[in-house]
Amino acid sequence: MAFFKRTKKTHTNTALLHHNEQPKQNAEPSRLSDRLDQNLHKIREQTGHSRDIIIRTLSHMFGSEHTLAVIYIDGLVDTLTINHSIMESLTSRDYDEELYTSDPAEILSIIKNRFLTIGSISELEHMETLISAILEGNTIILIEGSSHGIIASSIGGEERGVEEPQSQTVVRGPKEGFTENIRTNTALIRRKIKSPNLWIVDRKIGRVTQTDVAVMYLNGIANDKIVQEILDRLDRIDTDSILESGYIEEFIQDTTFSPFPTITNTERPDAIAGAILEGKVAILVDGTPFALIAPITIFKLFQSSEDYYQKFDIATFLRLLRIISFVVSMLLPSLYIAISTFHQEMLPTTLLISLAAQREGIPFPAVVEALAMEITFEVLREAGVRMPRAMGSAISIVGALVLGQAAVQAGLVSAAMVIIVAFTAIASFVAPSVSIANSARLLRFGFMILAATLGLFGIMAGLLAMLIHLSGLRSFGLPYLTPFAPFIPLDQKDVLVRVPWWAMVTRPTLINRKNAKRQKTNQRPSPSDGKE
Repeated sequence: MAFFKRTKKTHTNTALLHHNEQPKQNAEPSRLSDRLDQNLHKIREQTGHSRDIIIRTLSHMFGSEHTLAVIYIDGLVDTLTINHSIMESLTSRDYDEELYTSDPAEILSIIKNRFLTIGSISELEHMETLISAILEGNTIILIEGSSHGIIASSIGGEERGVEEPQSQTVVRGPKEGFTENIRTNTALIRRKIKSPNLWIVDRKIGRVTQTDVAVMYLNGIANDKIVQEILDRLDRIDTDSILESGYIEEFIQDTTFSPFPTITNTERPDAIAGAILEGKVAILVDGTPFALIAPITIFKLFQSSEDYYQKFDIATFLRLLRIISFVVSMLLPSLYIAISTFHQEMLPTTLLISLAAQREGIPFPAVVEALAMEITFEVLREAGVRMPRAMGSAISIVGALVLGQAAVQAGLVSAAMVIIVAFTAIASFVAPSVSIANSARLLRFGFMILAATLGLFGIMAGLLAMLIHLSGLRSFGLPYLTPFAPFIPLDQKDVLVRVPWWAMVTRPTLINRKNAKRQKTNQRPSPSDGKE
């Protein structure tokens, strides 16, 4: 036991030593050498002599004997930019005699100011900056005799174009979705919000991946405290890699052990733009089409961007339908278990006789029957997601028709249970947010256990515990049940019911305290009286 304690302490001290050494390495970056061969050797050494590191050398530039090197990574750059804006500019021009010089610094200045036809150009003097720049897809220009270099923006390579979102389709509304390129995504949002107050704060997170993260908000509308809190939580992240926005979500969310999400995600630019205009903050991560929105309330998870493109009456109906479907998907199997096991007197006599006849010969109690069917459906759903698309329909046919019908005929489950599980599954697909649908999937099993032990009393106890839990949740300081707890009458216009656009004069109150008014009042349309 003592040896284990000493070993643990030694490992802790070693970890602290490595942690303390890391800032020293970052605080003293190595400067470039004025010898080109040494710089190129360091680049090859630090990149493991990778073959995708392209180094092109040019000699006798501007009448000088100095050698020039152009460095980039194949596949990360735009080939047309490299060929036409850099290489052609450097090799296909006749230099005037007044440009002839032997000073390497002057040569770099001439290249930067007169020859490179690229919008973004900057200088560098440290090897760490050089490596980071080429890994981002930039092109580096070095010259013999100078300890400085040029960074020319040439980011490109193969990437997916803007397409219709696959996970959040709409009947009416924009058909464009985010891509894996963060700059494409920020541009999609700027096309919708053409305001200089749309600010972007960039971060690089991940010691190894150096993932670009962009925080977008409207200055003057977003709550400054919420923005600062989000930035502080991002700055506290210290990990090797960030490969998707889900990494960020788990690092910065308010509550870890909760089935309910306190941050939502979307791949629709119009949904992000709408959230930003309400005063919320968007977090975009390079490499994923899913952007994060914070803070949120639970009612936001039942709202679709299509609600604001249709008439308010149908939008209200669909929103209420989603909430009812969520409750059904969470409680329907447990209600069936509770009523069929403990509270048969609640059923009409005809229905009770029909259910009893169906369950005659079933060897398992209702809770085992329900759990088996729910787990089977979850397996089928996961198989349908992971299997190739060509086989997905076959899995659905086998699972829904063959397996279900065979189970009923074999007397393992009742026909009523198959109907309950099928309707529960259909109701779970109604939610526009996958996060809240997953919450219902987890809670469903807990309510089934409560229903099997205490009946309806167990379900009511579970609902009460869930309500208490929801009342205590916060999303970056915003109460999760806003505007019902606390109750805000002014904000009821866009929760369960969506009022017409001309009536939504103000933004959510708790999010916007300094610029709550979004439009002019008294814009209700009225027909002309016919007078000229």
